[in-house]
Order: sequence, then structure tokens, then C-alpha cells
Amino acid sequence: MTGTDVSADTTPFFSDDNEREGPTDNGVGSPQPEEEESASGVSDKRAKLTVAVLCYINLLNYMDRFTVAGNQRLDFSTSHNNVIFFICSYMFLAPLFGYLGDRYNRKLIMCVGIFFWSLVTLASSFVGKDHFWALLLTRGLVGVGEASYSTIAPTIIADLFIKEKRTNMLSVFYFAIPVGSGLGYIVGSEVDDVTGDWHWALRVTPGLGLLAVILLLFVVQEPKRGAIEAHPEHTLHRTSWLADIKALCRNPSFVLSTFGFTTVAFVTGSLALWAPAFLFRAGVFTGEKQPCLKAPCDNSDSLIFGIITVVTGILGVASGVQVSKKLRIKTPRADPLVCAAGLLLAAPFLYLSIMFAQASTVATYIFIFLGETFLSMNWAIVADILLYVVIPTRRSTAEAFQIVLSHLLGDAISPYLIGVVSDSIKKSDSYMWEFRSLQMSLLLCSFVAVVGGAFFLATALFIEKDRQLAENYVPSDDAPIVVPKRGRSTKVSVSSVLI
Repeated sequence: MTGTDVSADTTPFFSDDNEREGPTDNGVGSPQPEEEESASGVSDKRAKLTVAVLCYINLLNYMDRFTVAGNQRLDFSTSHNNVIFFICSYMFLAPLFGYLGDRYNRKLIMCVGIFFWSLVTLASSFVGKDHFWALLLTRGLVGVGEASYSTIAPTIIADLFIKEKRTNMLSVFYFAIPVGSGLGYIVGSEVDDVTGDWHWALRVTPGLGLLAVILLLFVVQEPKRGAIEAHPEHTLHRTSWLADIKALCRNPSFVLSTFGFTTVAFVTGSLALWAPAFLFRAGVFTGEKQPCLKAPCDNSDSLIFGIITVVTGILGVASGVQVSKKLRIKTPRADPLVCAAGLLLAAPFLYLSIMFAQASTVATYIFIFLGETFLSMNWAIVADILLYVVIPTRRSTAEAFQIVLSHLLGDAISPYLIGVVSDSIKKSDSYMWEFRSLQMSLLLCSFVAVVGGAFFLATALFIEKDRQLAENYVPSDDAPIVVPKRGRSTKVSVSSVLI
């Protein structure tokens, strides 16, 4: 086993061509010159096409997730419960796919997950509101698709590119989160207005999802795990899931950045579910809009918020990556410092957007725009931090760990918590108190953003050491490795096989 043969223990059924075929000495079947450009076994052109396909899938999934939230024909409790049930199923499935993604063929795992997601999304579009349990079930199962790719896709990008090129490709991939979310609001509101039936909004993405499966099968090529960045003297091997979790918990940069990212999820989850409703209530409070007593209601706030989310996502991700790249010249702690600055700058603008809602709608939209732009600076950088402080054979598990924690303490509870605080403040069912109570409860987002900034500042204290440990990782003599035994795998210590 060579130092770069990092996938030799993968079972044949799940292995890909790149993982099965090693180098040949006789020159027969040698790769084309373009394949020799990268140790990953994937040409530069194919690698870029792979990122484009993964970005397309990411955009589709976030677009589908927020299609329901942007649909005002559904009451808020329906859209809220759908998103929460989806996040919970996604959160609990992520560790399973993280475990599989570190051990088996990642392309096939994503194909199965996206195909299943497309089917259940289409099925959910035929469920009526009177069968609420079936709607919750089908929308919850959509989490299978996102869990299957969100834990795996970043690790494929990490195995295709290194250093600044990896950062650039991650920024392209994470553009899809705010852009897809914004498109979800736009599709949910506009398709509903055109067709007069909210079911049609859920039928936009399934066909595009099946196209994604075809692109995965015929365009995406599985790279060799860790080969592009492994040093010749290093031998990366798989350890048990429990050993992986213990190692991740002892990685302060990973843990602290995960908590920082959790605050980002908390704020974005709160805004995603409550911002359109808050903007509508502000319009009613100021007399600019009439109360909605019967569906369908005015969808203009969802449309405007969706457009703001798309634009701020593009600006925020791009600016965050560029600022980080320039700051890296001066300090190796640039990434967590930029993340901290993004959250600390977002906090006052979110506060101003909430407080100005009662006086000026234009000012509110401007401050939301600025706040979301700074908030979006984190997406690609946090992913890059994870990938360079965690060794290749633990990255899918690390992605899953981060997903579970960020959703469990972030966007899975934040909309509910905002609603509970709002209800506890509200003294009556008047339009004034509906607006005031929600206004006061949303101020929690600014406080959480400041806490997130503190977590990233703490990350900056450890980032240099943890990055060096990951780049110069050498397995300990007693670490269990996986070796074949009569056609199966068994775990033994290194010292027991040394001669």
C-alpha cells in the first residue's frame, strides 16, 4: 500500500475506477497526459465540471427547501412545520451519510440520495392540506437528499483542488446556498400567483433533480481521497467512527468554528422563516398594507426578500473569499478573523433593520441588505476551515458533525424560539402587538451574531496549530488500521503488523 493509495480498503462494489486502478509499470493503460496533471486522477476540465454539477445540485436543494416558506397561500404554521421537520430528518441522517462518505463511493451515494429526494418532492406536490401528516412526512424525507450530498460534496471538492483554488471552488459551491434560498422564495411566490395552486411550486425542482442524477453519473468522476495533498511519506488510513469523533472533539479549531457556524445557521434560519412575515406586519403597522384576513395574501415581501437573499449571497460569499485571500498574505489567521468580522458587522445592521421597520420600509430593506451581505461572508470560508484542519479520511464525518450541531442548535430551533418569545411578549391579538412582539423577539438575532463573532475570534487562536497538525498528520503506532482478512476487513494496531 502506497502513501497515496488512500482508498485501498474500499469495498469493490462501491469503489470507483480511480480507486480500483493503481499505476502500472509497463505503460499499458497509462492515463492521458491531461490526467497526469493532478494526483487526484481527475483532469482539470473534469474537475471544474464536477464543481459545476455539485453547485447545481446545491442550488436545487436550497431552492426546494424554501419554496414552501415563500408561499403565502400556506399559513405560517404549515410552512414552519415543514421546514422544521425537514431539518430534523436531514440532521439525523447526516451522520449516516458522513460515515458512508468516508468509506464508500461518494458519487453513487449522492445519486441514490438525489434520486430519492426527487421522488418524494414530486410526491409531496400531490398531497392536500387536509392530509397534513402526509405533507410533513414527504417534506421531511426530502432531507435524505440534502444529507446525502451536503456531507460529501465539499470533500470531493477538497480532493480535486488545494489552497487558493480550493477556496475559489468552494465559494462557487456555496454561492448556491443564498442564491438557491432566494430563488425558493421567488419560485414559491410567483408560481403560486401564476397557477393559483401552491402544489405547482413543488413540481419545479423534481425534474431538475433527475437531471442532476444523470449529470452525476456521466460527468462527475470520483477523485482519490487525499491524494492531491498527501505527502509521499504519509500513509492515511481509516479509523473507527468513534475514533474519528474523538479526534474531531479534540480539534479546537473545528469545534469552535462549528459553534460559530451554528450562530450563522441560527440567524439565517430565523430570518428565512420570519422575515417575510415581519415585513408584512410592518407594512400593516405603518398603514402601507391591508391586513390579510383570508388567503391568498400579498406575496410581494417574499419576492423582495428572495431577491435580496440572492444578491446579498453573491456579494457576501465573493467578498468574504476575496478579503480572506488578501488577508492571508499578512496573517495565517485570516479565515476565522474574516468570519468574525462578518458576524460582528452583520449584528448592528440587523438591529437597525428591525428597529427601522416601524418608520421606513426602504431603510429596513437597506439594512437587511447590508446585514445579510456581511452574514453571507462566512459560508465558503467556514467550509474551507473544516477541510484544512481535518484529515481527508475524516472529512465527511466532520461535515456531518457540523451539520448536526449547527441544525440542532441553529435553524432547527431558532424559528420556534423566536415564535415562543414573540408569543410571550404579545399582550393582545391586535396588529400592533403582532408586529411589536415579533420585532422584539427578532432582536435576539443580533445578540447571537455577536456570540458567533466571539467563537470565530477564539478559533483564530488555534487555527495555525491545528492546520499544521492536519497537514503533517502521521498516524500513531497504536492507531487501528483496516487490513483485508479472507475477503473481509479487520482492524488491527500498527505495532502488531510491524516486523
